[in-house]
Amino acid sequence: MLYIIYQEDRDEGAAEIRARVKPDHLAYLARFEDQLVLGGAMLAEDGVRRTGSVLILNVPGYAEAEAFSLNEPFRKAGLFKSVRISRMRRGQWNPAAAPASAEGN
Repeated sequence: MLYIIYQEDRDEGAAEIRARVKPDHLAYLARFEDQLVLGGAMLAEDGVRRTGSVLILNVPGYAEAEAFSLNEPFRKAGLFKSVRISRMRRGQWNPAAAPASAEGN
């Protein structure tokens, strides 16, 4: 089942937490690469400032998505002011429409 995890950064101190915890965050995502369908940072309109992140997981159920989220290093470090987990259904699927670069260029 697909679950989307929508995480909004806290208002103060987010950049410091991201910088400090990023290596652990990336290692954690690598451990779950077989379940991680898509993940990335949410950005302010300036394309630079991070405002949160979105992850889409393919896991057996809500409990597994929640456990993944609760143990994710950014969340454990207090980076997010809000986290929402929702089951989703894959509708349109067009990987060819994805941008060539991570920044959307």
